[in-house]
Amino acid sequence: MDRNKILAQEFEAQRPHLRAVAFRMLGSLAEADDAVQEAWLRLQSFQAGKIENPAAWLTTVVARICLDMLRT
Repeated sequence: MDRNKILAQEFEAQRPHLRAVAFRMLGSLAEADDAVQEAWLRLQSFQAGKIENPAAWLTTVVARICLDMLRT
């Protein structure tokens, strides 16, 4: 299986959790979806082989994206 398929499977497995985290932080489903999509873009550009725990990495990235969105 190629890298993109593995990343996509891991991301899709975590999507409901990531969306819930983002929604709790932002209070808007549209903004939560934007944050989750941004996390997907960052995952694709990051060297996935260096991520030991993808679920934790994605949760952290989504939370940081949400904080950035709240600051603006």
